[in-house]
Amino acid sequence: MSARTVAVLGATGSIGRQALDVIERYPDRFQVFGKANSETPAEAIETMVTDAACDVVLVAISGAAALRPTLAALRAGRTVALATKEVLVMAGELVMRQAEPGQIRPVDSEHSAIWQCLWGERPESVSRLVLTASGGPFWAQPPKDLDEVTVEDALNHPRWSMGPKVTVDSATLMNKGLEIIEARHLFGLPLDRIDVVIHPQSTVHSLVEFVDGSTKAQLGHPDMRLPIAVALAYPERLPGVVEPCAMEKVGRLDFHPLDEERFPAVRLARQAAAAGGSRPAVLNAANEAAVQAFLAHELPFGEIVRAVEEALSAVPERGGELDGLLEADSLAREYVQTRAGIVRR
Repeated sequence: MSARTVAVLGATGSIGRQALDVIERYPDRFQVFGKANSETPAEAIETMVTDAACDVVLVAISGAAALRPTLAALRAGRTVALATKEVLVMAGELVMRQAEPGQIRPVDSEHSAIWQCLWGERPESVSRLVLTASGGPFWAQPPKDLDEVTVEDALNHPRWSMGPKVTVDSATLMNKGLEIIEARHLFGLPLDRIDVVIHPQSTVHSLVEFVDGSTKAQLGHPDMRLPIAVALAYPERLPGVVEPCAMEKVGRLDFHPLDEERFPAVRLARQAAAAGGSRPAVLNAANEAAVQAFLAHELPFGEIVRAVEEALSAVPERGGELDGLLEADSLAREYVQTRAGIVRR
């Protein structure tokens, strides 16, 4: 069997580095076809991901910048290992229309878990998808003034090693809102059959409930190399990617309901997804801009989700095709950046 050639987009980010580590560890299975970051000229990235000699495109460029190369790779018939949530959040209907069945393989740990639980199952047998959330650094703490949360506080994730944007999303739980939208497009279930539970240990990465009352869960150490390897090697599994999750050492597994009053980001994401059109793109762009402003010490932590909610009301609908989505993206960023300036004063 010849080695699969892999283009890694976002090669210097957290996911990109771990993907390169997996590729390097299995040289008989994979070869690096090319590497790129969001600063690379778009034309060069598109040329790389559409090259007939490229087998798999791993998309880990942060944010909306990942949309165009993902669409280009899909149009060219490349397999896409998708780590960037924002692609399906802002343009899920557009992207899934472009994709053939099985062409997109999820790398997000939660969606990889659901995907693995669904292998061999009939779609009509699925009752509910349950995404697990660690809860981030603030879930288990007594309520505090969120405007006093520092960047260092928010980046101190208790379980996962991720980039700063995703880590802040975990702290606000916006990541779970984005994942609900992503799961809706990947697996074709309506929003009211996709739920979130808090699971502080981050050992169960997600669950699938079936119509007969049974439930499947995928467990493993919180290490992104595992879902990366699953996406790259499917339908095979690679030996020794991570240490086994020995159940006798796991100890207790806790699950708690999500308090959407304390963490309203999930509610906003459901509302945006239900509205459709360019609303999810506004949600995504406003959140990106707000997180960026927070990381730059220009916006208090407690204002991140409030800024997103206001942008959803302020930015007009632009429809669900590419030009409209990109316009909505731009307008939402501009709105939040202006708002951040007002907050600074």
